[in-house]
Order: sequence, then C-alpha cells, then structure tokens
Amino acid sequence: MNHSKYMKVALKQAKKGSKKGEIPIGAVVVRDGKIISKAHNMREKSNLATGHAEIIAIEKANKAIKSWRLDSCTLYVTIEPCPMCAGAIIQSRIKKVIYGAKDIKSGAHESITNLFDLPFNHKVKVEYGIMEKECGEIITDFFKDKRKK
Repeated sequence: MNHSKYMKVALKQAKKGSKKGEIPIGAVVVRDGKIISKAHNMREKSNLATGHAEIIAIEKANKAIKSWRLDSCTLYVTIEPCPMCAGAIIQSRIKKVIYGAKDIKSGAHESITNLFDLPFNHKVKVEYGIMEKECGEIITDFFKDKRKK
C-alpha cells in the first residue's frame, strides 16, 4: 500500500483546517485501497472537545459503510492520536493506524503512554513516521504564526 499517497490526502485536510483557524490535523480512513472518509480538526467551529480529525473521520466512515465496525480499515492521521482518539480507534475496531509525527504533549502511542499496548479486546497495528517532517512542520508553523499574532 502506498502510505504517502494517503498521508498526502491527510495533509491536505490538515491544511484545509488550518485555513479555518483549526489546529492542522488531518485524517483519512481507507478500506480496500479506497478512501471512504476524510476530515480535519473542527473543535473551534463546532465548539466540541470531540471535534478531532480522527473522531470525525471515524464517524464519517461508520456512515459510509453503515457499520460501527471498521475492522477492514486503515486510519491515516498526520499526528499521533491523543488518548480520546486512541480509544475511539480501538472501539471502532480499526485494523491499522498510520501516523506522521509524534505528539510529545498528548500522544497515546509512544509519547505519553501507549493505549494500543493495553490488553483491550481489539489490537490495533500502528506504524508511524510516514511523511513525519511535513506532518510535524505544519503544526509547528501553525503555532509559530499563532504566537506572532
């Protein structure tokens, strides 16, 4: 599978969110080589703490395949999932998560904790470092610009 192809789509989503004043994180759900959902952060617009790109992409994928089980899907996300999103990934039975950059402040794969290693009834495969530089830079640049203002 061409991971950078899907990560580029996730980065486009992150950029779309950034233009709207959202923290630039993008997510894409892929099933059988086809994108079934894509999203970016929407916390500012929705005023919902759950408005993370991963949560929105999962919800859209659920609707697209008419099932809460995403066990045949891979989630691509530009940054390491937080604990809330890691929980949603586990609960939705996503097969694999591929993310770009680590999130040293709230990452739930390696940075702060590893929820994916806990003995839940579903195991998620995780891969990271795909387009890591680009995924990290978009967030770093976003916050640099925000501090300047």
